Amino acid sequence: MPVLAKNKTVTGRLWTYVRDDRPFGGSDPPAAMFFYSRDRGGEHPRRHLSGWVGTLQADAYAGFNDLYDAKRRPGRIIEAACWAHGRRKFFVLADLRQAPLAIEAVRRTDEIFAVEREINGATPEQRHAVRQQRIKPLVTALEGWMRSERARLSRHADTAKAIDYMLKRWPAFTRFLGDGRICLTNNAAERALRGIAIGRRAWLFAGSDRGGERAAAMFTLIETAKLNNVDPQAWLADILCRINDHPAAKLNQLLPWHWKTSQAYAAAA
Repeated sequence: MPVLAKNKTVTGRLWTYVRDDRPFGGSDPPAAMFFYSRDRGGEHPRRHLSGWVGTLQADAYAGFNDLYDAKRRPGRIIEAACWAHGRRKFFVLADLRQAPLAIEAVRRTDEIFAVEREINGATPEQRHAVRQQRIKPLVTALEGWMRSERARLSRHADTAKAIDYMLKRWPAFTRFLGDGRICLTNNAAERALRGIAIGRRAWLFAGSDRGGERAAAMFTLIETAKLNNVDPQAWLADILCRINDHPAAKLNQLLPWHWKTSQAYAAAA
């Protein structure tokens, strides 16, 4: 995000972390969390996730590598690669250059995506069973094809670079096969960032680092409301009117998913 500096703007960074268990039928409400920083250093995700352990699905940004270290405390974060990022590298070559190998790679990955769409919303056990039966053979065939084709390519070829992106991270790319809770992509986080890209045309820049931090807080509230199918404007207007008189120990009642339920009860009364 552009941030105002002396006689110019500099590039600040917004980080987003999204929890959305709906693809595997989870009951926990979805939520997004945004953070602002002046740069893109790896110390920022280390701080954001300092007390957390779980599975992180992201791109191949090197700043995440320390999170995957087995010696990390309180524990290692498990890396799951994003198939949308892997596919995108082939798609650019297929779309712009009509590269035959890239076209074939897109076709093969699209077969995987097609089966995955059929099990969206199923339980982790159901997703795991379908993946083992129908998706794993496709993934195995894709790996064999990529390794065979890669052996015939120069390391300087763009298609070779796209293949290397996936093969060098193959354990992370195939992690979803063994865990029905892991998605094929991190598109939930990508969608949460979309509003920022569109909004820049209206607000242009943040006025300072503090403005960037406030923007991150506002994006957290707005995107979390949207993930829960709550109108952000209606929700914020209501809770801002009520929050001064609301017991501090019960602030969780104002979270979008609880607010949505209370509004439904009020409408039915």
